[in-house]
Amino acid sequence: MIFAVILAGGNGARMGLTDVPKQFLAINNKPILITTVEKFVINPKFEKVIVLSPANWIEHTSDLIKKYILDTERVVVLQGGDSRNETIMNSIDYIESNYGLNDDTVILTHDSVRPFVTHRIIEDNLAAMMTSDACDTVIPATDTIVKSMDNDLIDDIPDRRFMFQGQTPQTFKAKILRNLYNTLSSEMKSILTDAAKIFVINGYKVKLVQGETYNIKITYPYDLRIAKSLLEDNKND
Repeated sequence: MIFAVILAGGNGARMGLTDVPKQFLAINNKPILITTVEKFVINPKFEKVIVLSPANWIEHTSDLIKKYILDTERVVVLQGGDSRNETIMNSIDYIESNYGLNDDTVILTHDSVRPFVTHRIIEDNLAAMMTSDACDTVIPATDTIVKSMDNDLIDDIPDRRFMFQGQTPQTFKAKILRNLYNTLSSEMKSILTDAAKIFVINGYKVKLVQGETYNIKITYPYDLRIAKSLLEDNKND
């Protein structure tokens, strides 16, 4: 079975002066979260679309799903965890309790505030899982990458040809991810905020999937302006 896991558990502090988490802000008269969820609900390969929400926003999230999503039976809203990976673990616990967990169970995880993910990116993630245990959506780095261990002096400038910028979706064999995560110490869990890295440090090969430059994550007010422009351009095409 394949499940879409929409990570909407953050409170969006970096967005600035707003008392509403960024995933609930509207672009083109529709909450960002809903624009994202729609991309997955229309894909029949997903058994369920699991939306992880902050605890005090679960009712609001459920109300939005009922208002905007026609196929509400395929969407479930759960409480997110204290971290990104704990949020993912909550989705795996739900899957195991309701569907069972086996070696072929796949979760495709995606940021709720990346509403411009394409059908092609989603399908390429699922195709990669036919031969991999994990895959990560990336785009080539276009700027020079500078490494500094003390945030003051440059330690290294890696060859940009081998550098990529991570996006989402990230897709995993759910059982392997859970088992690897459970072997980590509390300290390692606090450091390893990216689930793909958990696979890498344990010797698993993580397949790269080509993303898109416009598959942006809406984090800052500037990103919100870009997103509105992108939607306006799509309307005019």
